[in-house]
Amino acid sequence: MSVVFGGVCQIGYVVRDIEKAMQHWSDVLGVGPWFYKAAVGTTEFRYYGKASELPDLSIALANSGGVQIELIQQRNDTPSLYLDSLKQSGEGMQHIAYWTDRFDEYAAALRAGGFVEGHGGRMGMRGRFAYYLHPDLPGNIVEISEMAGGKGEYFATIAAAAKDWDGTDPIRRIGAPQ
Repeated sequence: MSVVFGGVCQIGYVVRDIEKAMQHWSDVLGVGPWFYKAAVGTTEFRYYGKASELPDLSIALANSGGVQIELIQQRNDTPSLYLDSLKQSGEGMQHIAYWTDRFDEYAAALRAGGFVEGHGGRMGMRGRFAYYLHPDLPGNIVEISEMAGGKGEYFATIAAAAKDWDGTDPIRRIGAPQ
């Protein structure tokens, strides 16, 4: 538990094949159900403080106990920490995340501690996000995520689904054509 930010809420993984990753996590590790969005719809993005093209992202979310697991596949070559992590370390754990309604305060605390924003932005109306790196901890990324625009309710729905999940319907496609 962080005395500054509370408990870690999410662990994020960068993957090259999100469908394969979701299947592995549900079949082999028993984690699910996955709430999968093939096209996230990032509306603002910056890379190391400069406005950037939008990354084309697919994201899947599921809970394992009280921690949310996020799988991220970037489908274009827009500069991002997701691609940086894949190039440096390959697939795997990429970040831990703290959720907050005090986004600016958390960001200021990270910067005061020597962290630099690697990338950040907004996805739709669901609040801001920012990923921070520290020069003394290469490869360790901390995300802060603003719980605005219904994000908190959405994340609560995912946690509730995992609590009583019996293994059926492991991948729930959000926004997919019916």
